Amino acid sequence: MASTPQSRTKSPTIKRILREAAELTSTPSPDYTAEPLETDLFEWHFTLRGPPHSAYSDGLYHGRIILPSTYPLRPPSFRFMTPNGRFEANREICLSISGHHEETWQPAWGIRTAIVALRSFMETDAHGQLGGYDTTEEVRRRLATESHSFRCPGCAKTNAEIIRECEERAKEADTDGQDVDIPEELSMGFKDQMGGTPENKSQAGGDTSDTNAASSSHPTPPNGTDHSAPSNIAEHPPPLSPRPAQAVPQPTRTIPAAHWQPQSRPAVNMMMRDPQNGVPIWIDRLIVGLVVVLAALVIKVMFGA
Repeated sequence: MASTPQSRTKSPTIKRILREAAELTSTPSPDYTAEPLETDLFEWHFTLRGPPHSAYSDGLYHGRIILPSTYPLRPPSFRFMTPNGRFEANREICLSISGHHEETWQPAWGIRTAIVALRSFMETDAHGQLGGYDTTEEVRRRLATESHSFRCPGCAKTNAEIIRECEERAKEADTDGQDVDIPEELSMGFKDQMGGTPENKSQAGGDTSDTNAASSSHPTPPNGTDHSAPSNIAEHPPPLSPRPAQAVPQPTRTIPAAHWQPQSRPAVNMMMRDPQNGVPIWIDRLIVGLVVVLAALVIKVMFGA
């Protein structure tokens, strides 16, 4: 197991990883094992037996688990390194317990639960999900036989050697490992099934689909009630249409403003006309008066001189 500085052991994520590693060591299972690398606690290697009563029953399969920095709030990602005929080697697997479908991951689940679920998923069909492919039973059985000699470059051990050590630890501990119940949320976790069956997605982010279904359900009753529904539809639009017609024309068409404009314009015209009609009268009178006064002054000046 990797050693970590004391400062890092205070992290909840590090504590969780160390606790799970210790739990897998104290209660080993003869069918699977997993442990972190000595140089990186966030990268684990696992080895598991193929599910019994299947084409993988004789196989031993090795793979990697990558834990996110926020584990267990976010799920780990998985990839098989051993060719197996069910999952593509060295390609990330798309399952409900992997990083591709975070909405179905529960922090209460752990690496043991993920490995047991991953082992059970090997018996299912790929159905085109990411990292999975279909092949014949013959190819899967052949790959299962060849998987014993697969050697991980990092672990420097074959799958057969790793499982043999796992069986010995289980015998010494006198345990078959903990009984792990696979959560129901993980049973339908493939990519092509995530949109059709998961109830969690409909609760978390599927409200839009419910609203679309509800909106599509409203036009269906008129089809069922061929005559009554159209009559109801004909009755509802009239009250609805005048309402926007009354509200819209007032601000947009500015009907009241149209009435005020002709009233305001004549008033302005009258105000303009009154001074125009009055100005010539007063001006003429003033001009006449001034002319008379000036003429008198000029006469006085001329004759007086």
